[in-house]
Amino acid sequence: MDFSLIFGYPLGWIMWVFYQVVHNYGFAIILFTIFTRILLYPLGIKQQKSSARMAQFQPKILALQKKYKNNKQKLQEEQMKLYEQEGMSPMGGGCLPLLIQFPILFGLINVIYNPLLHMLRLPQELITKAEEIAKEVLGSGFISSNAQISVINAVKEFPDKFASLGTDFVDKVANFDMSFFGLNLGAVAPLAWDPLVIIPILSGVTSILAMFISMKFNYMNHVQGGNQMKGMTKGMMFVMPVFSLFFAFQVPVGVVLYWIASNILMGVQSIILFKIYTPEKMEAIFEKEKLKKKGKKKKPSRMQQALKNAQAAQAAQAGTAESNEVVEEENGMVTYKGELMTKKELNRRRLAEARRRDAEKYGEEYKEVTDEDLR
Repeated sequence: MDFSLIFGYPLGWIMWVFYQVVHNYGFAIILFTIFTRILLYPLGIKQQKSSARMAQFQPKILALQKKYKNNKQKLQEEQMKLYEQEGMSPMGGGCLPLLIQFPILFGLINVIYNPLLHMLRLPQELITKAEEIAKEVLGSGFISSNAQISVINAVKEFPDKFASLGTDFVDKVANFDMSFFGLNLGAVAPLAWDPLVIIPILSGVTSILAMFISMKFNYMNHVQGGNQMKGMTKGMMFVMPVFSLFFAFQVPVGVVLYWIASNILMGVQSIILFKIYTPEKMEAIFEKEKLKKKGKKKKPSRMQQALKNAQAAQAAQAGTAESNEVVEEENGMVTYKGELMTKKELNRRRLAEARRRDAEKYGEEYKEVTDEDLR
């Protein structure tokens, strides 16, 4: 089975319902887009909440990075503690809405390429016979990658050639209209001047606008330390529209119409959620949640438990290594780590090592050991 058909089959039924309501292919796609955006809206809310929460959380992370800039291990430990205290996940969840849109996109492409199957609900056996006749009728004009749309074009131009498939088939296919304001949504826009080129251009423009609105109404771009993310978002603002424009010339115009409608709805959603879920509101919500969880002992995560186990093992190893390091020799001398030295030198060495460990652990400046320190 075609991979895209796995997603195309259920989406085809949804498109068919909308087409039965409006009897217009373009408006059916727009209604389909609104429907999918409504389904994705709860994920958009979750993403916006996460963004607002992270905007409030970011200054605390920056403070830790500044305090432990010279000690990555200690920084990692303190960050994990902070995540645990705040009830947040370092992994986040902002990519889920984007990932879910890919199956929808692949499914919609399958629906657009196979209107006889999804929109007219014709049996596959009948479609296969129609494709064989269309190959003979159109010759080199038959496009195998766009077979069902080629069948529609052939039936409308040579209806008598398909008489063997029945008048019901010919009437259904001949009366099926994939146009939207005079544009054939089943066609692929050519890389030359043609009215169809308007749709890919609108796709690129709306993509830029959607990215701009998303960047403007992203709380992470309004907090200290958001400059790196802001730069990444600006890069995406230009990369994604270019990719979208290129891809718009590779797929049927109906798919591109879906992108246009989706971009517009995504921009509107960004503005609405920005106004509703502010960092102040999210701070109040999370404070209430923290009070509810207070007193309940939470089981540490796998990452936190692994970090604790590693620290315990390191401490045990350090303790074992330090024991039996000093060997008393004659004349008041000692052997430490294979070196013969006086007890004063031993004390100096141990104090220096302790200071060096503390400096590395807490990101402090190391101070040399003086004779006054040994008195």
